Order: sequence, then structure tokens, then C-alpha cells
Amino acid sequence: MVIMALDHTRDYVHAAAMAFQPEDLSRTTAAIFMTRWITHFCAPVFMLLAGAGAYLRLRSGASRADLSRFLLMRGLWLIVLEFTVVRAGFFFDVIGPPFILLVFWALGISMIALAALIHLPYRVLLAVCVALIASHNLFDGLQPARFGALGWVWQILHVQGPLIAQPPTIVAYPLVPWIGVMAAGFCLGHVYTLDEGRRRHLLRRLGLALTASFLVLRAVNLYGDPRPWRPQDSALFTTLSFLNTTKYPPSLSFLLMTLGPALLLLAAIDRLRVGDRHPLLVFGRVPLLYFLLHIPLVHAFAIGLTWLRYGNTPFLWLPPPTLGTPRDAFPADYGWDLGVAYAVTLTAVVVLYPICAWLARLKAGRGYSSARSSSG
Repeated sequence: MVIMALDHTRDYVHAAAMAFQPEDLSRTTAAIFMTRWITHFCAPVFMLLAGAGAYLRLRSGASRADLSRFLLMRGLWLIVLEFTVVRAGFFFDVIGPPFILLVFWALGISMIALAALIHLPYRVLLAVCVALIASHNLFDGLQPARFGALGWVWQILHVQGPLIAQPPTIVAYPLVPWIGVMAAGFCLGHVYTLDEGRRRHLLRRLGLALTASFLVLRAVNLYGDPRPWRPQDSALFTTLSFLNTTKYPPSLSFLLMTLGPALLLLAAIDRLRVGDRHPLLVFGRVPLLYFLLHIPLVHAFAIGLTWLRYGNTPFLWLPPPTLGTPRDAFPADYGWDLGVAYAVTLTAVVVLYPICAWLARLKAGRGYSSARSSSG
């Protein structure tokens, strides 16, 4: 949750973000690249743990029919939030274009798909997950135009970019294989019903297997990502090229690179016990509130910084170039250095903590189960 705030803060205040992609090895620095790279873990882990939370909800007493209804309604609710509250936070506007299908869209559709997939036998569901995650890069060469009138379906499923021209609508998060990742999380939930020792052992083995698979697959450089790595002018940048995998849609290499270490971290912290006031525990118990508040808060900080530097200018309330406003609408020197992005992130996290702690206490007082918190 905290790392996610850094990613969105970078979009609003970092000067380099206004000029080039952080993965552009011809222009980036190691600090800029790694600031973006560490945020790659957010979306895959959100998807995986949402699926695990759904499984734990099932084990807590809900029937599969009840869980299906819950996932369907929660998924629809997230899609509504994407086009209202989330959009308002990003743009301070709900009506005007462009319309961007972002992570709440992908989470919502994945939950709706999971509402159907949970009725499959466990082994069949696991096979479906592996197939979606491992094989979708076979179809990277297929473009929406190949499907004629149904090209929009392939665009939503597998190709980032403009969906329709008017009103401008952009697919930022193609759905495949996010659906497979969330369903894999549902399968992973079974691990959390085992005793502690066996659970940690399995998490470590899975984490090591996925991480090793990434290293081998990426080293071979033949499959797993549409963007192969290449030797660079230095060992450092060759390493960055190796790590520079594709997120939209998430390639097999991208998912192995992120989910493998994530499982190792889950195994490492499995014995960790912290108090109810620990910030990471607080944010994790109210993820929806945190997400919905952190974007407008960071946006407001960016407006404040702009006002302090430039005064009441025509571009004060415009979304930054990273969100689609033409670059020439802003001064050439618009933006701040990476240290400011980290400082704004820390400030936003500090501001959000008491609000999230209040809601976490309220939920605990009303008897919300940890499984329900994990699933939403």
C-alpha cells in the first residue's frame, strides 16, 4: 500500500515522469528505474491476495453460492468506483474525457470472473490459472484489427491502448492474465489453512521455484516477455534491462519476477506478530479507504507545490502530462526531483494513518473477520 502511493506520487510530482518513461534505458537513471520497479509488486500482490482472501472467506463458513454473489457484487462495486471516486481523485473531474480502465476495473472484472471460476474443481481451477498465466504471451502478435468487429474484445483482454475514439477510452489494464492471478490466489488460499511450519515451507518452495523460473526464462530470452533484454554499456544497465519486463498486460516473466519474491516475503514474515497500531497492518485492514483517499491527497499536494512555484496559473488544475494533458501545456521545467516524490509520499502516508486507524478500529469493533478485510 505504501509503495503504491510512491508510484502515484511519482506520476504527479516527479519531473522526469513528465518527460519519459522510467523504464526507458536511454534516458533513465538507476534510481528512477528502481523507484518504478519496486512498485511493480503492487498490482500482482493485490490480485493474488484478493483471491486468497476470497478462499479464506469460503473457509470461514460462506457457501460457494454466497461467495459467488459476494464476488459479483464486490466486482461491480469496484468498477463503479473506478469511473466515479477513483477517477475524481486522479483528475478532480468525473465527466470529462479521457476514460481510463485502470486497476479497479481489472480487479472488478477479475472478481466477477472468479465468481464463476470458484465452482470448478480445485485441480481444474489450478490448471486454468497456470494456462492463463503461462501461455498468454503466445498471442502477443495478435492485434485487435485481426478480429474485425470484435477487435474491442481482444483489446480489453490483451492489448493496452485506445479502445474507442469518442469519448476517448483507454485500456490501461488488459484483463489477461490478471484473472488467472486472482484465481491462482484463490488456490493459494488453501496453503493458509495448513499448520505454520508446512505453510512456511510451501511458501518458500513456491517462491524459490517462481523466482528461479524467472531467472532461467529471462536468461534464455526466447519466451515470456515481448521485450527481450539486451546487453548495455554497463553491467548495472544490463541488469536493469534484464529486470525491464512488461506490465501491460503482465508478461509471464513479469509475474514470475514479482510473485516469486512476494511469496518468499510472505514466508519470511509469517512468524511476525505486530500490534494493531502497526501502520502496515492498519493500511492492510482498510485497503479500499486507503486507495480512495491517497490519490486525491497526492493530487492536492501536487497542486499545492505547483501553486507555490508558479502561482495561480492556467495549468494549476490540469492533470499532469503523465495523465494525458499535452506536455506543452506545462512549463519546460515542470516537476520536482525524486527526493520530493519520496517526501510527498511519506507525508501522505502519515496523514492517512490516523484516518485508516480509526476505520480499522471501527471495523474490528463491529466484528469484521480478517478474511473479509483481506478480500476487499
